[in-house]
Amino acid sequence: MSSPMQPTTSSTAPSTIAPVRRAAVAGSFYPADAAALRAAVDRCLATADAGSIAGSAPPKLLIVPHAGFVYSGAIAAQAYALLRPWGSVIRRVLLLGPVHRVAVRGLAAPTVEHFETPLGRVTIDRAALWRLKALPQVVFDDRPHAPEHALEVQLPFLQTVLAPGFTLVPLAVGDASPGQVAQVIDSLWGGPETLIVISSDLSHYLSYEEASQRDRATADRISAMATDISPHDACGARALNGALLAARRHGLGAPQLLDLRNSGDTAGDRKRVVGYAAFMLSAQPRQDEAPETSDPPDPPPQDEQLGAALLARARNAIALALHLPTQTEPAHPSLAKPGATFVTLKDAHGALRGCIGRLEAVEPLDFDVRHNAVGAALRDPRFVPVRAAEWPTLQLEVSLLEPAQALPSFASEAAALASIAPNIDGLIFEWQGHRSTFLPQVWEQLQQPAAFMAALKQKAGLPAGFWANDIKLWRYRVQKFASDKPAPTR
Repeated sequence: MSSPMQPTTSSTAPSTIAPVRRAAVAGSFYPADAAALRAAVDRCLATADAGSIAGSAPPKLLIVPHAGFVYSGAIAAQAYALLRPWGSVIRRVLLLGPVHRVAVRGLAAPTVEHFETPLGRVTIDRAALWRLKALPQVVFDDRPHAPEHALEVQLPFLQTVLAPGFTLVPLAVGDASPGQVAQVIDSLWGGPETLIVISSDLSHYLSYEEASQRDRATADRISAMATDISPHDACGARALNGALLAARRHGLGAPQLLDLRNSGDTAGDRKRVVGYAAFMLSAQPRQDEAPETSDPPDPPPQDEQLGAALLARARNAIALALHLPTQTEPAHPSLAKPGATFVTLKDAHGALRGCIGRLEAVEPLDFDVRHNAVGAALRDPRFVPVRAAEWPTLQLEVSLLEPAQALPSFASEAAALASIAPNIDGLIFEWQGHRSTFLPQVWEQLQQPAAFMAALKQKAGLPAGFWANDIKLWRYRVQKFASDKPAPTR
């Protein structure tokens, strides 16, 4: 069963340890001998009945417990058995779970090359982790991973049901909001090749009767895709809430409960039990359903210190181009990381005066925002260049883009519109060389999804009523930072 956390402080600095994360709980949570471990996993999987839930696409998201195999292995196996038909399709696993030993602010990614169990080594997807470097909530630190069992106990199941060669993206989730976790998951969502696994037990150390009632209520909330589950009800709540938020954003169906028991049902006494559940969320998007009536997804969390740093650099870049004085620029660690921004200028009446940006993070954020600020002021082909005399009257806005997520193909425009969140999603449209984008701010002028899409198609040079099955769409979200006018110069 789970152990209490003994917290220390985590750091963003990578630790200098061996390139392999060795098994920490082999011999306690599961057998240390490879043959005995294979037999234990096979026994657990033999109890699973996956036939009635098998679908036409691989599962996209699993929620599984992480106690010792004798306690929760059979419950976890109910989910892992669903992967057997898709063992050669799933090639990457995004694995998130809580920390029990080392406290983390945000999400901790490892720097090692492999995670090891008695069944062998699993290769870490370093390219995927590199994509997360620009996210301020992700730290790179091996220390939270070294003693942690919540992720490790999932590996023997994955090594058994998936074909050799799959890669792993392991993230230890500490103090992180649902929006921060969902942003990470969105960044690596992928297609059928990517599986998301959330490791979480339920209630801890209640009586059997109290735990059964409380865990049933928690399971009902998970099935309803709630995103405010308490850590008292699920130790992996922070990872779980973020995953359910991401699942809602991507239009997955409601979680299917596969098993719900506790340690009193499996291998422990009934005086103080730990609860376990297994869920599966289908990879088949709900393309033709009506838009959800639940609360809209949360916008990206705002980093106001980063916003002040970006606005200062955008102002100074324009001021230098216009031969005007500059101002002090606050520092921020994210400025050295790759980032994508749009810089927007508006006149005193709110009318657009220039907007230039980049959709993909290529250059360091410091360079990107300066480059786009000068572009918005001087190189937007729709407007004459900004003059020094009018600069003090203009409003400045910087949008920091999250990585764009590809949407599936849609048979109809109505299905596509049902998959996007008004006032939150920016959209990229592409069809046979025609390409356009609207920032989320455009929803302020085009509040109806159909009007938003029609204008986006017209911007790409296509009729407002055009639709084709091979249209490609991406959505993205932004942190928006705005100032009413340039700050006083010194």
